[in-house]
Amino acid sequence: MKLDYRTVWISDVHLGTRGCKAEYLLDFLRHVRCEQLYLVGDIVDLWKLKNGFYWPALHNEIVRTVLEMAKRGTRVFYIPGNHDEMFRGHIGMSFNGVEILARAIHQGADGRRYLVLHGDEFDGVVCSSRWLAVLGSEAYDVLLWANRWFNVARRVLGFPYWSMSAYIKHRVKNAVDFIFSFEEALIHETLESGLDGVICGHIHHAAIRRVEQGVDYCNCGDWVESCTALVEDAAGQISILRWVEESAQLLEDTQLETCPDHGRLAATN
Repeated sequence: MKLDYRTVWISDVHLGTRGCKAEYLLDFLRHVRCEQLYLVGDIVDLWKLKNGFYWPALHNEIVRTVLEMAKRGTRVFYIPGNHDEMFRGHIGMSFNGVEILARAIHQGADGRRYLVLHGDEFDGVVCSSRWLAVLGSEAYDVLLWANRWFNVARRVLGFPYWSMSAYIKHRVKNAVDFIFSFEEALIHETLESGLDGVICGHIHHAAIRRVEQGVDYCNCGDWVESCTALVEDAAGQISILRWVEESAQLLEDTQLETCPDHGRLAATN
């Protein structure tokens, strides 16, 4: 089954790390068909690759799948973030159909215009204290390591994937305050630019909200915790797609299609 969208945005994949949920992302990409695909930063984690090479076959397959999408007509835009900032040296260039941009203006099917950028330039820690950002990244990796083994245990017990790290992070007051400040900074930048909305990544927290001034704040989320993307339909409506839940629903729908008596049997038992 293919899911058809006008546009898809993904960010914070962190290929090259053990925390990357590559199996979920690859499954998502194989189910999606779109006219435009935005890679909104931190797709490859060059910070981690500098400290030790980790690149399993699944990560290579994700790159191959994206390039295949570009070859088949999907316009692919790569907007580097802070973890893959090395690619900012190639702004304005195109590689195998992937266009590298510092930021982009996306015009939706409904005419609304969105600023698309990773967002790390609005993170005070990244901008002013790089060593603190690196230290925070290391602490975050420890949390993701614990999350990985936590979900191994859940899988053995028959439970679905659940992000313990996201649950903890979004309940720590300082993290909540940081997310709010980050969102407000992006909204202010959008108003200053005279645009209708902003689409970003960076903070690993998928969200869509419209503020009083009529500006839409949209965040892609990530593929190390929540496995989320932003998708735009043919009418220009943007929504959050949570792939863990969506893939489970697709599997259930497929089983019902291939075995139409399954639902009736379940109802009678």
